[in-house]
Amino acid sequence: MDAFKVGLTALLSVAALFIIAKIMGHKQVSQLDFFDYVSGITIGSIGAELATELESPEKPLIALGVYGLASLVLSLITSKIVRSRKYINGTPTILLSMGKIYRQNLKKAKLDLSEFMVMCREQGYFDLEEIQLAVFEHNGRLSILPRAASRPATPSDLGIPAKATRIGVEVIMDGRIMGGNLSRAGRSAAWLCDQLNLMGYASAKEVLLAVYHTEEDKLTVYKKG
Repeated sequence: MDAFKVGLTALLSVAALFIIAKIMGHKQVSQLDFFDYVSGITIGSIGAELATELESPEKPLIALGVYGLASLVLSLITSKIVRSRKYINGTPTILLSMGKIYRQNLKKAKLDLSEFMVMCREQGYFDLEEIQLAVFEHNGRLSILPRAASRPATPSDLGIPAKATRIGVEVIMDGRIMGGNLSRAGRSAAWLCDQLNLMGYASAKEVLLAVYHTEEDKLTVYKKG
């Protein structure tokens, strides 16, 4: 009877941890699939308990077996049934496409603008205008398709003298004017409001992200979706 209860509670904990991992979002998973992440932590914990359980070692052993079997079954399901991958592993999420940032998809991926821009910079894209498509994969990594003009090709390969690349300054994030960044860029809030008005925006609250490129004296604005 005790063995049956252990098996049942292990199955319940599988479901609970799986749901929690789903709620936590892709960031917590990194390069692992949801269930690999959950079962890896849990199996390790149960394994540690098994190593110290001298009175009833069969209980954590049964729980380990349940988790191992569950991992095997889910692996077989995802390999045989394509539709199941959508619900078990998750699906890719488009965060940016052709100059438009999808705010709702950022929320869905549990990312804020700063984190998204860090991920872009980690892949060498300091200017979002160089990106045609940015997709947040189910394993927590960001895939980027550069615009045709930004495809990898060094100026030295083509014999073209290259200019130094300047990093854009975020002057508006989530509808808020970044006063410090604006000052460091040598611009004022009044100048920014004038530029927004010229582009058809009534206020900064209508803007998801605005980046000022000091070298080109250019303001790039991404509207709230």
